[in-house]
Amino acid sequence: MSVRRKYAPSRSRLSAALLAALIAPLSSIAIAQETEEEVTESSSTATLDKVTVTGSRIKRAEVEGPAPVTVITAAEIEREGFATVYDALNSLTQNTASIQNELNQNGFTPNASFLNLRGLGPGYQLILINGRRAADYPLPYNSQSNAVNLANIPAAALERVEVLTGGASAIYGSDAVAGVVNLIMKTNFEGDQLSVRAGTTTQGGGDSGRFQWIGGKTGSNWSLVYAFEAVEREAIFASQRKFMDSYFDEPGVNPEDVNAVEGLLVFDIANSNRVFPDGGEATCARFSEFDTYYFEASSVYTGPRCGYFGYPATQAIRNSDNNQSGYLYGTFDFNSGMQGWAQLSASRSKAKFASSTQFWSSPDFFDPNLESDFTGPGGGAFVNLQRIFTPAEVGGLGAQSATSDERAFDFAVGLRGTMISDRFDWDASVSRAEYKIDSKRPRFLANRLTEYFLGEQQGFDPYFDAYPVYELNQERFFNPIDAATFKSLNTTLVGKAESDVTQASFSISGDLFELPAGALGAAAVIEAARQSYELTPDPRTLPGYNGDEPIYNFSDTGGGGERDRYALGLEFSIPILDSLKASVAGRYDKYDDVTKVDDAVTWQVGLEWRPVDSLLFRGSHGTSFRAPDMHYVYAGESGFFTSIVDEYRCRRDGLNPLSTACSGDADYAYQVQGIRRGSTDLEEEEGKSTTFGVVWDINDQMSISADWYDIELTGGVDDIFTSYLFREEASCLLGTDRAGNSIDQNSAACQFFTGLVTRTNSPFRDNQVDEYTSFPVNQSLSRTSGIDVNFKYGLDTDRLGDFDFELAWTHVLKKEIELFPGDGIIDDRDDLVNQRTLNFRSRVNWSASWQRDDWAANVNGYRLGSLPAGNSENGRGGSFVIWNAGVSKEITDKATVSFQVQNLLDKKPLFDQDLAYPFFWSTYYAGVIGREVFLQFSYKLR
Repeated sequence: MSVRRKYAPSRSRLSAALLAALIAPLSSIAIAQETEEEVTESSSTATLDKVTVTGSRIKRAEVEGPAPVTVITAAEIEREGFATVYDALNSLTQNTASIQNELNQNGFTPNASFLNLRGLGPGYQLILINGRRAADYPLPYNSQSNAVNLANIPAAALERVEVLTGGASAIYGSDAVAGVVNLIMKTNFEGDQLSVRAGTTTQGGGDSGRFQWIGGKTGSNWSLVYAFEAVEREAIFASQRKFMDSYFDEPGVNPEDVNAVEGLLVFDIANSNRVFPDGGEATCARFSEFDTYYFEASSVYTGPRCGYFGYPATQAIRNSDNNQSGYLYGTFDFNSGMQGWAQLSASRSKAKFASSTQFWSSPDFFDPNLESDFTGPGGGAFVNLQRIFTPAEVGGLGAQSATSDERAFDFAVGLRGTMISDRFDWDASVSRAEYKIDSKRPRFLANRLTEYFLGEQQGFDPYFDAYPVYELNQERFFNPIDAATFKSLNTTLVGKAESDVTQASFSISGDLFELPAGALGAAAVIEAARQSYELTPDPRTLPGYNGDEPIYNFSDTGGGGERDRYALGLEFSIPILDSLKASVAGRYDKYDDVTKVDDAVTWQVGLEWRPVDSLLFRGSHGTSFRAPDMHYVYAGESGFFTSIVDEYRCRRDGLNPLSTACSGDADYAYQVQGIRRGSTDLEEEEGKSTTFGVVWDINDQMSISADWYDIELTGGVDDIFTSYLFREEASCLLGTDRAGNSIDQNSAACQFFTGLVTRTNSPFRDNQVDEYTSFPVNQSLSRTSGIDVNFKYGLDTDRLGDFDFELAWTHVLKKEIELFPGDGIIDDRDDLVNQRTLNFRSRVNWSASWQRDDWAANVNGYRLGSLPAGNSENGRGGSFVIWNAGVSKEITDKATVSFQVQNLLDKKPLFDQDLAYPFFWSTYYAGVIGREVFLQFSYKLR
């Protein structure tokens, strides 16, 4: 029989409700601390040891401090059914913005999971493991910036996660702009416990299994904690979800107006016709996955098309992977009172990820054997080709998946003790963390495709003497191929990436002397660190490759470098009155790298006022900074593909560049290639953060907190925004800006913008953009503010059991960006042209738990506020709600079985007919997997 231990401590500085939440967390958002508290039970008293709370290095007896801190415990992660630590962190209400995920299979990091607190972007929250910096994921997010991957954190070894949602550079240094996430691993465990978990989805695919083993042993002067976790997961493809298995899933659209990707296309570039020598319907019928269709909405060509309506559904929406991770933590007590400790964690992840099946699009050429209205019968045709290779041709779904082999380890050793008559605690440590990735990806060889379908070039066309002449092998092009032929056209790209961080620190904290209102607390820290990374892509994927095996339609990014950092930090806790306390912190960081960043000084102040024991008013204000991402600095020249709106051609043709007539027309909105490199001219990003809040313990079982936050970041580093670049380029080419004001076309600014863009001189491409150059600059301003509210209530009954309720709410009051100084403020919550991430107006989480004897149950969920509609004229879409539930039963004193359901109501994503496939905002991922069920068995060996 399970027994729920109850505590009834008297109030000291905070209420019993908050103390209870500290000692035995019962809700999904609790209160932070770094070490386990010792509670002495009696009829009316409880003693709470001083502990270190994330956001300060000074130990304190109070649970709450000047800045709000949120906790998610391992028990809560299990109770609420989260499959991974990342899933639990991503459920925080402070996550009000989108992030690239496994739906973004064409991205550079399809197997990594990043946070995006406050919508500032990945990398703007500092990730710590037991208070130490983690190694960055070696591959850059969106090919540009660095961040920490949270997909490989073993849940078996996790004790809790403490999240400080606000700037804290004065305590922790760079990156702590939107907050600090401190992953605290288990350091004290007795006995051994095993658990096995199996799961699946009710819509098909995604079977998963997990094995965990956590144990610990102690001796007279030593202790050891060990953990192992193995997770295996099956892939899910978009074709396994009926709401995204084809272009026909577009809501509210006439089926005759659905425009598919043309799987078999010989495009007459002179007059926008299609060329089918054997007839469209007969040719399409040779391919089982192609359909003949007539696109009624077209005003240019209404003849037969050979469409592949299920083309995008050939991609994975969840990767298949298997992960193993291990963890060791040990201590040894010396006779002198000093304690030594060591920690080792290691993980291995092998994953497969599949983007949509490969296609080939040829360059423009002249074929003397085809007919065109432009040249007349028998006069040849100017064409280009598009050919999609279907799953039936390549060996089935996932047959051409890329693979990733990831290894990471983190090793740390240290000593800690006390000094000066035990007045001060000290801790010294050194650590090393590494992350390595080997990747393999099948891709077409451009020369083999050309040779197979077109043969050798036969000079240049007789009309313009500009287009190469080829003779299309119609037998090969207009008929399916087999898997062996497909394989012969491909090669395997091999890439490597690695990152590491080596760091040493010494910290000391304690009470300096007594003041009338209490002891003056102080802490100091000295740190030194070296960080490095190296990307080694397949050389055939980089610009300038002139070898015999050029890769078709794929570019990668390379780079590498190192950075040294030294830091000194001081912090003071100053009791002013019995009810009023101030905190002051300052930090100096010295950087040694190739950038213009030399050093940074940050400071922070906080106030806590307790007019009565049950009421706390708090506030904090401080500065923050972020050193430029390593890859922003050291990236080598690399290629990429992106979609642009060609403002010059829109305005030239009399169209409003902000209208759908421009952005929705393929003549003006199309994909182009870019060339990118890093920049050593970057400076640090500077910010400031302010919070004000109140915590009220209404009674022993009920509490509420409310905090207002405001974060501002200047000099934000990013690649030049395409909307800004092509707006300025258009004004320079036309001689006037959007408002009709004259522009000096010979100015240095115009020479700069037009020099970044190369336009084609092809007779049939009408001066379209062929390529542009991009590099990072300190350019943007970001501001965000909002309110966080948290309510907790516990109800203990003798007959019905014990109940706990929690409600958390974040509302974004302001989310603004300015792309370049003086460029004008944009509401990043609504803007669809310039936004970098999608931003919800609000997010609400709730949890209701019940426990009685051997039974326990939980119902939880969340509500995502509105997002912009795909058509800006339609304002914003609706909200999105997910419910989860779980129940557990202690079979014996050692054995427990539980059943949990994620997405209980099988909620689908929020669809929008004005969006392209998959017809919902894919970067927020909610509802894509559908209902997922898990069965778990846990057993205590002793």
